[in-house]
Amino acid sequence: MAEVKANDTVKVHYTGRLSDGTMFDSSLSREPLEFTIGQKMVIPGFEEGMIGMTVGETRTVSIASQDAYGPYLEDLVGSIKRTQIPPNIDLQVGGILQMQTPDGGTMLVVVKALTDEAVTLDANHPLAGKDLAFEINLLEIAS
Repeated sequence: MAEVKANDTVKVHYTGRLSDGTMFDSSLSREPLEFTIGQKMVIPGFEEGMIGMTVGETRTVSIASQDAYGPYLEDLVGSIKRTQIPPNIDLQVGGILQMQTPDGGTMLVVVKALTDEAVTLDANHPLAGKDLAFEINLLEIAS
């Protein structure tokens, strides 16, 4: 029976949980995830955990934060003047804003704190610094 190896295109269903068991994502209610092993389309630990799987197999893969979304970096948290944000934007702690980067790209940031004068923004990925566990069910290895 064929086993997953580098450069295979696979289809999977998965459920992702934090170390405390809280589910943060699942593909079960939508189309399976399809990607090619080794093309960095998913986090490294997810790919690595699939090597050797066979079609129909379900495996739970534990992924340390450094092999997932990396460590939580305090350097990616900062404050800006509230006047730098357009007045029509409804600011709320926990809200997500799209910001323009110096090179013209965009990035998502989370509003961490608000005062009358300042807004504290966090550019870390929401799962940065967290260990993850994925239950992966291999549905198909494309030929």
